[in-house]
Amino acid sequence: MAFGEGPDDDALRQAWSHFCARLDAAGELIFKDNNPVSGVHRVDALRFLTQNLGQAFDLALETHDTRYPALHAFCGPSRKLGGDCADFTYQQAWIDGSSTYRIVGERGSARFLNITVQGARPNGPGVLHEPFGDVPEANLAGDRLVVGADGAFDVFLGGPDREANWLPTTAGSRKVFIRQGFDSWDEQPARLRIERVDMASPRPLPSTGQMLEAISWAGDFVTGLMHDWPEFPFIYGGVDAEHPNRFPVVDASGADAKRGRAATNMHWQLAGDEALIVEFDVHDGLWMLTNMGVFFNSMDYLYRPVSYTPSRTEVDSDGKVRLILAHDDPGYHNWIDTQGFERGNLTYRHMLGGFPATLDTRVVKRAALAAELPGDSATVTPQQRIAQMWARFNGIRRRYASL
Repeated sequence: MAFGEGPDDDALRQAWSHFCARLDAAGELIFKDNNPVSGVHRVDALRFLTQNLGQAFDLALETHDTRYPALHAFCGPSRKLGGDCADFTYQQAWIDGSSTYRIVGERGSARFLNITVQGARPNGPGVLHEPFGDVPEANLAGDRLVVGADGAFDVFLGGPDREANWLPTTAGSRKVFIRQGFDSWDEQPARLRIERVDMASPRPLPSTGQMLEAISWAGDFVTGLMHDWPEFPFIYGGVDAEHPNRFPVVDASGADAKRGRAATNMHWQLAGDEALIVEFDVHDGLWMLTNMGVFFNSMDYLYRPVSYTPSRTEVDSDGKVRLILAHDDPGYHNWIDTQGFERGNLTYRHMLGGFPATLDTRVVKRAALAAELPGDSATVTPQQRIAQMWARFNGIRRRYASL
C-alpha cells in the first residue's frame, strides 16, 4: 500500500518530518559557546543528545498512559540527564490524580529512599524542560516506610487515606519520582513495580492522535534538553559561572527539602598541569560528590572514579576529607577523574541527618600535590586502583539489573 492510501498518512508523515527537523536543530546545539571545542567535549555533547533520544519515546509513548503505569529508569550508566548523581538511581512513572496506584517492592539496603508525587509544571521562565519542572506535592522517605519482616512493602498513591505507606494525589498530580541513594558498593537496591489497582482490561494500542502527541512531546524533549543545558543552572540554579572552582553555599530549603536532600554545584576549569583539591570536615549524614560534564551529565561512573561517598573515602588524620580532581591518576586514594575534560561540574549532595559541609577548594599545580596535602593522605598502588575499579564496576552493576 502506497503513501496516501491510509487516512492518517499525511498527518503521520508531517509529524515525523517535523520531529526529524527538530532533532537536526537540537544537534546543532552541541556547538554552543559554552561547550569547549575539543573532540572529547563535542562528542560528549552529541552523546548526551543520542542517549536521551533513546528514551524520548519511552517517556512520550511507551510509558505515557497513566491508566497503565510503568516505572521507567530515567538515568543510568548509559543515560545521563539533569545533573544526575552517580550514586543515585532514578525511576519515574506517569500518573494522574483520579486513579489509585500501588507500588510493590522489596526494600533492599540502599541508605536513601525517597518516593515523591510530583504536581503540575508551572508556566513561565525558570521552568526546566520536560519531564522536569514539576512541583513536589508529597513524599515518603525510607525511614517512614513500613516494611515486612521479609523486606516486602506496598505503597499506595491516591485513593482513600491510609495510616501508613500512602501518598495523596491531587488533580494536578502527574508523576511519581523515586530516588535511591547508595553509600557502599555492597548495598542492594529496592526492587519496585507499579500498577493501577482497578485495572480490568488490556492496554489499548496507541491511536493516531496519541502517536502525533508523542512525536510532538519527544520533539519538545530533545530540543528542550539541548536548549536548557548547560545554561539553566547558571541562570536559575545558583551555579557561579563567573567564579569557577568554588562552591556556592548549600541550599536545603524549598523543593529540595521535599526531595529529602540538599545540593550545590561547582563549575570547574582546569589546565593540563593543574589539580583541584576539595576539602571539608567529616560530617554526619550521607553525602555524595559526582563529577559531571559540561551539559550536567554524570561522567563514566561505571568504570572511572568520578564519584565518592563516606564509606568509599579516606579521611586524613586531622578529620578532613580531601578529594583531588586531576586529569591523570595522582596516586592518591581520593582521586576524582576528569576523563580528560578541561571543564565540567562537581555536585555535592547531603541527606539523612546532620548538616551539609562547608566545601573549600583550591587549584594547585599537579606536580605540587605532595606539598599541598598532608603527609598521611592515603595513597594507592596501580594494583589497588585496579581493585577499586572492579569494586566500582561490580557495585554499579548490582544497582542496575540490566547490566
